[in-house]
Amino acid sequence: MPGTRPPSAPADRPSPAPDGAACGRLWLVPNTLDLGTGHDTPLEQLLPRAVIERAAMLGHWVVENAKSARALLKRVDALVPLAQPLQQVQITELPRPRKDGRTDADAQAYDQLLLPALHGHELGLLSEAGLPAVADPGSRLVQAAHRHSVTVEPMSGPSSLLMALAASGLNGQSFAFVGYLPVDPVARAARIRELDALSRRSHQTQLAIETPYRNAALRAALIEHLQPGTQLAVASGLTLAGGRCISWPVARWRREVPALDDRLPAVYAWLG
Repeated sequence: MPGTRPPSAPADRPSPAPDGAACGRLWLVPNTLDLGTGHDTPLEQLLPRAVIERAAMLGHWVVENAKSARALLKRVDALVPLAQPLQQVQITELPRPRKDGRTDADAQAYDQLLLPALHGHELGLLSEAGLPAVADPGSRLVQAAHRHSVTVEPMSGPSSLLMALAASGLNGQSFAFVGYLPVDPVARAARIRELDALSRRSHQTQLAIETPYRNAALRAALIEHLQPGTQLAVASGLTLAGGRCISWPVARWRREVPALDDRLPAVYAWLG
C-alpha cells in the first residue's frame, strides 16, 4: 500500500547493504605470536608489509581480545598511520563458546558480527594464534561470511600450528589438531594414551596447545604417558628471540631436561 513502510529485517538476521551497495570483505589478518610475552620484536620482522598496510586501513574488527588488538594496532600505527584514530576504530570481541553446546544462538551472534561488511565496510578478523580461523573460534565468522556471500580474503602470515609442525620434522602429510587436553590428570593421561595409539595406527601427527601456566604440567604428562619410541616435539616461542623447537623420542625426553621458558606459548606435536 502507498505510504506503508516495508517490514524491518528480523532482529536475529543481518540486514543487507543499504541501497543495493556492495558488501565489504572479511579480511583474515594474521597476528604476531609475541602477544603478552614482553618481547619487542620489530613488527616488520613478524608480519608482511601488505598485512601491516591492510590493518592500518581497516576501521572495523572482530577479535578474540580487544586489549591485545589495540596493542597490535598501536604497533601498526607506528609504521603505517591508521586511516582513522584508534579511538574511532570499531573493535568487537568474538562470543565465548556456550557451555551447553548449542550452536543456533551462536550462529545468530556471528551473523550480527558481519553487519559492518553487509553495510559495505571492510571487516578484519584477528586471532591470538597467528592465522585467523586456524585453531581459532574465528572460523565460525568465516562460515557466516560464506552464508551471506561476503568475500573472504585470507592474508599470508604466521600460524603457530603450521610453524610448529614444519619445525618438528614429523609427518606433515597427515596431521590433526586436538586442541586442549583435559586438565584432570587421570582424564589427561587416558587422552594422551588414546591419541598416541591413534597416531601409531594411522601414522598421523597429533598437535595440541596449552595455556602457558600449564606448559610444564602438560609436557610432564606427555613424557610420562607417551610410548618411549613416540617422537615428541615442543615448539616454544616461535618467531621470538630464544624461541626453539625440540623434537626427540620420548625416551630421550625422559633422560634429558632441556631449558624451555614455560612462560612462552608452546605447541606440542607427537608421532607414534
